[in-house]
Amino acid sequence: MLISPLVAAALPSRYSRELVAKRGWIDESPFGLCYALSRLTPGANLLSFCTGIEWFLRRLPAAIVALLAASIPCSVLAVILTMLFDQWSHNSAGGIAIGGTMAAVVVITVTTCWTISKPYIRRTSWLRQLLFIGAAFTFNAFLSAAPVPVMLVAAIVGFFFPVRKP
Repeated sequence: MLISPLVAAALPSRYSRELVAKRGWIDESPFGLCYALSRLTPGANLLSFCTGIEWFLRRLPAAIVALLAASIPCSVLAVILTMLFDQWSHNSAGGIAIGGTMAAVVVITVTTCWTISKPYIRRTSWLRQLLFIGAAFTFNAFLSAAPVPVMLVAAIVGFFFPVRKP
């Protein structure tokens, strides 16, 4: 589904109010089970959540319909957008627009990272944090290391070399 992760994370609480409290279609316990199990499916949380809810409401036929209704339109849209991207990337104006969009995405990502990490950055550990960021960027950008192993290495280094209290 083309929904931002923050919106997708807020949807289950909205669904809880609507399905459990307001309409009474499902009890809190099966709702919580569907929510917990949906967190185990990376990238398809909302699909598995909707499928699980429908399983409890109307069993297998409804679960299949919910899964197809939630995934087919998004899949078709993804294919169309991929075809458009391919067409636009061969066009000079389209290439410029795609480059501008990518730059905007990078700025939004960096701004979000800064907003999240700002409360945890102390002036006494600027050099350490700059080294971590620089090393992570180097591993990812120049050595083509995947992000998860880079974060794992950073966590291990941070564990064995903790910040000293001033």
